[in-house]
Amino acid sequence: MNKSSIQAATLFALLLGAASTVQADNTTSDQGDFARGARAWADNCMRCHNARYPTEFPDRLWKPIVYHMRIRGGLTGQETRDILKYLQESN
Repeated sequence: MNKSSIQAATLFALLLGAASTVQADNTTSDQGDFARGARAWADNCMRCHNARYPTEFPDRLWKPIVYHMRIRGGLTGQETRDILKYLQESN
């Protein structure tokens, strides 16, 4: 995966997140929020490594990956649920 594809995927995620209805940042949801997940994915995951396309892994593998990265990346529970929702719904 080249750098321009990763940048294009990131831009797509940000635009998609901005176009979605966004809940207030102080609300929580056990289900996660797609728009917040897109932002959290772009803000957090790309700090340490290249972003993965949501289609790179099947939905059943994203859950253990994201929960592992919750610990490694210091994500909150809500950020984790939001990122998981974004990745699985984009897949």
